[in-house]
Amino acid sequence: MTIISRDKGRLDVILTKELNLPRNQIEQFIKQVGVRVNGKLIKKSGYKLEVGEVVEYEFKEASKSKEQYEVDFDVEILYEDDDILIVNKPPFVTIHSAPSVKEATLVDWLKKKGIRLSTISGEERHGIVHRIDKETSGALVIAKNNEAHQNLSKQLENKSMGRYYLAIIDLPLKEDIIVQKPIGRNPKNRLKMDVISGGRESKSAFCKLALSKDKKKELICAKLFTGRTHQIRVHLKSLSRHILADSLYGFKSQYSKIPRVMLHAYVLYLEHPRSGKSMRIVAPLFEDFRTLLHRYFNKGEIDEKIDSSYIIERCNALC
Repeated sequence: MTIISRDKGRLDVILTKELNLPRNQIEQFIKQVGVRVNGKLIKKSGYKLEVGEVVEYEFKEASKSKEQYEVDFDVEILYEDDDILIVNKPPFVTIHSAPSVKEATLVDWLKKKGIRLSTISGEERHGIVHRIDKETSGALVIAKNNEAHQNLSKQLENKSMGRYYLAIIDLPLKEDIIVQKPIGRNPKNRLKMDVISGGRESKSAFCKLALSKDKKKELICAKLFTGRTHQIRVHLKSLSRHILADSLYGFKSQYSKIPRVMLHAYVLYLEHPRSGKSMRIVAPLFEDFRTLLHRYFNKGEIDEKIDSSYIIERCNALC
C-alpha cells in the first residue's frame, strides 16, 4: 500500500494520522517491520518526512515460525470466529516476547495452535490489540486479520471496547470513587509506574462489591477509561490501597504467600469488527482467585456480587 505525504513531520505521526491507528502500534510496526520511503527501507519512527515523499508499507499475515520455548500450557477459548479470538488468559503467562522474557508466551501458544493472526503490531505481537500484565488473568481479544485489528484499535480509542476487572484489596474503599490522576514512569524505579506531574492522563473507576468476613479486605470492580501500564494498581496505591500480593506497589502482610496479584479482567465488551453486533464476554475466575474469595468472603454474597450485569450497572452508575 502507498501513501504520499501531504505534510512535513515525523514518520510515525503522519502514518498514525493517515491510517487512523494508535501511535504505539505504528511505532512497533515501523521498528519491527519497516516501511519504504522513496524506495528506501526505514525502521526509525522519528524519521522526518517531507511533503510529496512516497511511503510504502505492507501488513503481511503472520507466518508460522519455529518456537523458541516449549509451550507447556493451554488457554481457554471463550469465543472464536474468522475475525477474532477471545481467550481467558491464565496468570503467569506473558502476552508476547521481549528481551527479558525467557518462557513461552501467549503468542507462542497462538502460533502452536496454527491460528491465523494480524501483523499490524509487528512480528513479535501477532494479533495483540490490548494486553494484560503477566500475573493478571482474564479476558483478552485477539485479531485474526488486519481489518479486524484496525477496527478493534479504533474501538479502544473511542471507548466502545473495554473491560471490567475484579480485584481483592487489602483495605476497604471509603466509597465508590473515580480517580483521575496522571501516570508516568517512576523516576527512581524503572519497573514501576507512578502518579507524577506531567504524566499521561489516566482515569479509573472503582466500586465496592463485598467486604470480607473480618471486614479488613474488600472485593471491588474497576473500569478503565484509559489504558496505562499498571493503571489499576497505581491508582489504588494513590488511595493507599493495594491488591492482594501486589508487592511491587506496596502490599505487605501475612498474606504475602499469595502467589500472584489478585486482579482479573472479568467482563469484556466490544462491537464485532465485521457485523457491528454488541458483544459481552465473561471470563470465569481461575481456581486461585475463587479459593481466596471462598476463604475470605461469604459465598452467598459473592455469587450475587460477581454477576456481570450487577457489576456493569454499579460501575456505569458511578461513571
